[in-house]
Amino acid sequence: MLTSFFDKNYQTPDWLKEKLSTQKLLSKEVTRRGMLKSAAGAGAITAFSSIAKSNNKQPTLDKLVHIDPWLTLDATLNHLLPESDTGPSAHQIKALTYLHQVMTVQPTPKDEKEFILKGVGWLNSYAKSKNNKHFHQLSFNDKEMLLQGISHSTAGGNWINTLLNYIFEAMLSPPSYGGNPDGIGWKWLEHKVAFPLPEKGQRFFELPQRSIAIVDITSSKKNHSLKGSKKL
Repeated sequence: MLTSFFDKNYQTPDWLKEKLSTQKLLSKEVTRRGMLKSAAGAGAITAFSSIAKSNNKQPTLDKLVHIDPWLTLDATLNHLLPESDTGPSAHQIKALTYLHQVMTVQPTPKDEKEFILKGVGWLNSYAKSKNNKHFHQLSFNDKEMLLQGISHSTAGGNWINTLLNYIFEAMLSPPSYGGNPDGIGWKWLEHKVAFPLPEKGQRFFELPQRSIAIVDITSSKKNHSLKGSKKL
């Protein structure tokens, strides 16, 4: 069982390898438009190198943001994409709201959610060992030093990149997924989006599982063909 970002037994899981591969493609496009320039202006560029289904009984994110894990996740997202004169921040694109939906509504793999949550504990343990404070209580410079520190480990770099991936998604996804209010990310990136946009109830994870039907039909046709060939 892993105990920190620096555990030498950690190995990047397959689900994360696939995500990081996709993130590289997104990063190239967003970088071209200026996102990394925005982050560099505040110093956060150095960090780049390296639960159940929701229901009406659950507290709202407005209340959850004052306690962990959401308190630390919010502080981390806003450090990775801070306020800037050159573009919207994590707060403005509602990155935490998007991540909350990913963790509670979307069909996100259990292993991924566990990794994100474990990272919160590891980050705060590291912050306590270095500064005797929780991550959200630190100054900007101390947060920067901590994120630089964990980015040199495989698990730490993967955790940061996982959150960066969701920052990109929050900025580029339709607002019905929780982020990108009023298309603020699209406007900044001068991205022309296709219409109509999905509303709640029409999001990808809410659509009928047509792929299963297609597989069943294909399988049925294949079996029928085999039966016919036997008659010959």
